[in-house]
Amino acid sequence: MPERGDAIRQQIIEAANRLFYQRGYNQTSFRDIADAVSIPRGNFYYYFKTKDDILYAVIDHRIESIRATLAAWDATSTDPQHKLRLFLAMLRNSDSELAQYGCPMGSLNIELGKAQPVLKAKARQMFDLFRDWLTVQLTALEVSQPQAMALHLLGRAQGIAVMAQTYNDTALLHTEIDQLVNMLNAIPAKSALP
Repeated sequence: MPERGDAIRQQIIEAANRLFYQRGYNQTSFRDIADAVSIPRGNFYYYFKTKDDILYAVIDHRIESIRATLAAWDATSTDPQHKLRLFLAMLRNSDSELAQYGCPMGSLNIELGKAQPVLKAKARQMFDLFRDWLTVQLTALEVSQPQAMALHLLGRAQGIAVMAQTYNDTALLHTEIDQLVNMLNAIPAKSALP
């Protein structure tokens, strides 16, 4: 029975993750999530007592997904420029979702930042993972002020996502990503790390 309970809990987290992204945290109810998983609302409380509990689980789920993605990118290549292109390819490969809903990390942080600072602090960890990983890549390329450049890349990515969502325009997103690729290509290549 614990395996079935774990499976249902994971279904709840995945449904909540999708709904929080598509509708927003504050616009998603317990009933919405329970309906998406097709479980009675009363049973729902066995797995999560509060909506904040679900959000913590969703953020943990997203963090683990980010860590897995970054580890996969690290395993793909020792070339930091190649890894940075993988980051930009992630944006390009998510173009329709970004144009429709914006960035899942950015939109959640903005929503939580207005009224729920404790939850926002938890959600910020997603950005911290990307910032730290980008800093490592930019340090390997011997970029001046690598952490500032990492934040610049994250900021540009967020701005691109906001504008693509505002205008529901994937072409705009692609144009902006191409500019970031050109910016990265202008960084002198260093030999691959050992």
